[in-house]
Amino acid sequence: MQDINTYNFNEKKALIRVDFNVPLDKSFEVTDNTRIKAAIPTINKVIQGGGSAILMSHLGRPKGKVNEDMSLKHILPALQLLLPDVNIKFSTECIGNIAKENAASLKQGEVLMLENLRFHNEEEAGDETFAKQLASLGDVYINDAFGTAHRAHASTAVIAKYFGNNKMFGFLMSDEIKHIDRVIKSYEKPFTAIIGGSKVSDKVGIIENLLLKADNVLIGGAMAYTFIKANGGYVGKSKTEDDKLDLARTLIQKAKEKNVGLYLPLDSLAADNFSNEANVKIENSDAISAERMGLDIGPKAIEEYKEVLMKSKTILWNGPMGVFEWSNFENGTKEIAFAVADATSLGAFSLIGGGDSVAAINKFDLEEKVSYVSTGGGAMLEYLEGISLPGIEAIREY
Repeated sequence: MQDINTYNFNEKKALIRVDFNVPLDKSFEVTDNTRIKAAIPTINKVIQGGGSAILMSHLGRPKGKVNEDMSLKHILPALQLLLPDVNIKFSTECIGNIAKENAASLKQGEVLMLENLRFHNEEEAGDETFAKQLASLGDVYINDAFGTAHRAHASTAVIAKYFGNNKMFGFLMSDEIKHIDRVIKSYEKPFTAIIGGSKVSDKVGIIENLLLKADNVLIGGAMAYTFIKANGGYVGKSKTEDDKLDLARTLIQKAKEKNVGLYLPLDSLAADNFSNEANVKIENSDAISAERMGLDIGPKAIEEYKEVLMKSKTILWNGPMGVFEWSNFENGTKEIAFAVADATSLGAFSLIGGGDSVAAINKFDLEEKVSYVSTGGGAMLEYLEGISLPGIEAIREY
């Protein structure tokens, strides 16, 4: 394994696995370039060091078939805006003769974008022959796609074995590992985790692992009502996982045994239907009217959660507090986002991860006011759970 900071890229073709799985509008224009921006430092390091960069990524879920709507050619204008002085080329294939010719003709300082890897089933299958064909295009392999590091795909893990010691993490990948390690390995106490979202079942692993480290776990989103119901509360028509009530009770008990403060929202914005225009009442979360459902945390919950956050030195946030996409139910998530920013300004280290939490931080323009915003949702969750990620191990191992 090499260090990108000291590696000599002169006259080398660097094959970089990036994560350009970004949202497109109906005109196929990129609507959020966060992931593309995140890859620019690694690309610049290669081309400014006298090398050329061959970028490979997936986009969407084409399921092994060519789909023009998911072509990476749609990403080129957004990439060109971020690399205005660079000659960027596109290969209509990611393997085979066309890809080989495009890679071979690449000059120092140029960038080549390969077509969507997932137009081939072999990518997700982790096929060795496919990985070897990709590997033949470059001299050195850089994995800078943390968002796919939990997948043992051809381009994220298998490919590494064909580069011997000529492989490394990109700047983004290194940053992700460093910041998440700071939260789970060298955290300062008090450590508070904010876990939201709709399903307890999606977050069991991370909650169990956090109960070994955190001082406080603040629960929000629809999953809170499963915990409240498991605790004997009445949640009306709130979304719950009734087959996970025993699991919720187990987690509540584990928190007590480990002396971790497991906080559930004291009150909720209780709506009479699942709509932004619903009639709303503030009700205690364990006594919601039969015809109502909790769609956001209420003012008492916000104040209690803020109080905990302001005393924290390490903060992890994954998942919204309510249906924050709707203006009438965004307040809980917004208030928690600003509280995390305030705690950060007082010296806390804050890590934000998961699509919805990142979207909330961006929505309220707080990216610069928290310590680190992770680009990898599923990968970050698995890493926080203590699961070994194939994309990381492949660089460290072979």
